[in-house]
Amino acid sequence: MGLFDDDFYSTKVARPRQGMRLRRSKEEPHHWKAHARSGGWAPWKVSLLSSLCGAFVAVLLFSLFTGLPSSSPSSSSQGHLTTLGATDPYERISTAAAKVAPAVVSILNYNDDTVNAEQSALGSGVIFKKTKDKAYIITNTHVIADASNLEVITSDGSSHKVKVVGQDSINDIAVLEIDGKGIESVIDLGDSSKLRYGETVIAVGNPLGLGGTLTSGVVSYTNRLIPISLNQDGIYDWEQEVIQTSAAINEGNSGGALADLNGHLIGINTMKISDMGVEGLGFAIPVNDVMKTVDDLMLHGKVVRPYLGVYTLDLSNPYAGITREQREDLKLPAHVSDGVIVLEAHGPAKDAGLQLNDVIIQLDKQTIDSTKELRRYLYDNKKINEEMEVSFYRDGELRSTTVKLSDKPSDTEIAEEESK
Repeated sequence: MGLFDDDFYSTKVARPRQGMRLRRSKEEPHHWKAHARSGGWAPWKVSLLSSLCGAFVAVLLFSLFTGLPSSSPSSSSQGHLTTLGATDPYERISTAAAKVAPAVVSILNYNDDTVNAEQSALGSGVIFKKTKDKAYIITNTHVIADASNLEVITSDGSSHKVKVVGQDSINDIAVLEIDGKGIESVIDLGDSSKLRYGETVIAVGNPLGLGGTLTSGVVSYTNRLIPISLNQDGIYDWEQEVIQTSAAINEGNSGGALADLNGHLIGINTMKISDMGVEGLGFAIPVNDVMKTVDDLMLHGKVVRPYLGVYTLDLSNPYAGITREQREDLKLPAHVSDGVIVLEAHGPAKDAGLQLNDVIIQLDKQTIDSTKELRRYLYDNKKINEEMEVSFYRDGELRSTTVKLSDKPSDTEIAEEESK
């Protein structure tokens, strides 16, 4: 899912305007004049009355803003002692952090060229399940990408060898298994569908190797759609629904916890916008979506999705558009401006007769303008072993074929088929 080394999303932004300079106005000196003493209350009486009024107003305002009776502490009608600390937001952040941090781990990714821990790729993970002998960790797929050796460091400094249970590059979620000995903390799962705009959240992870780091912010947007490039070619071919947050997320935070003030996991940190002049734009995968992927990975070792078997290029791709000569070779009618060009056909697509330079325009009579729309329709509407009608142009002629969808094979199986 990576859009850069730690899957940060980068975009062009306008140059920020120069901040306005505030200037303190020059005050004229005060001149106090003596006045003749007139009749009325003595100064000490006025002072005493003012003090009593000020104390009364202070107590009244305290009661209004804190919701507490004027005398503190006191007991409520249910007999429970109420204290200011229970409603103090900073105290709640500290309490939530103390609950979340022990379940967050640091992940070291050693590739073949790595010599020591300082040269390893860094990431974070969250312990979400514990059995008698094993503990299971959620992280991002891009955190463990190209790993020949993984190491997990728990919050108490213990090192653990890792087994990859399964990973999914589309949702950018992976599940790891470690020895459960000494593991005491498992994070509580929250409900990301109940998140509120402006709600305070905390991010815990391993930014730049500084394990156990806490940052806080708010939910800036509950369900933002971010375009991503699944195969790292710079062409956006998928959209990820994410929680946008102002909590600082830096390189190494990926895979770590985004939690609410109850200490419940509500998202897995995955990326940020990393451009000059951009601050407070971090993103996390909602925990409800995460756990759907995790359930499949725990059960099957992969996410079960229907498989069509085509490698494609968008006909109207603004970044890698086809030339006039290439369009002439496709022999498309003049009115066809959108569609998906087949570059390779494998599995079900190959069995159904699709081939190089076919231009797909519909799936089950549903108009398809891009690879992103093709993938979205396939994953949202179809199941394994279902049939799907594919409408396409070949040599200027509109044709159709019926494809029987299969389970998506592993990358190794696809590579073996391609080598035949």
